[in-house]
Amino acid sequence: MPNDRVAAVGDKDSVFAFKALGVDVFGVKDNEDAEKRIKELARTYSVIFVTEDVATANAELIARYKARPYPAVIPIPTASGSNGFGMRGIDLCVEKALGRKLDEED
Repeated sequence: MPNDRVAAVGDKDSVFAFKALGVDVFGVKDNEDAEKRIKELARTYSVIFVTEDVATANAELIARYKARPYPAVIPIPTASGSNGFGMRGIDLCVEKALGRKLDEED
């Protein structure tokens, strides 16, 4: 299903700016709405940006998509800042690839 379709899901204040980049923007009201929207978009989009609060609330769903090549679900900070969800995911990927955390001494 590789295509050039990109979506952003989250509160309107956090994702609206993506519209200027040609990204399809989907504002959601609550976590249930976000889960439903992500599942729907996963059928037709190759990349889905989700705000960290949405990703945190739907961590199990996001983990399922990580195991698949498409769609790539990428957490982004909200307009009010980051809660660390995205960075924790990067840390886990680095640890998996290297067999250790980056901040560990040799």
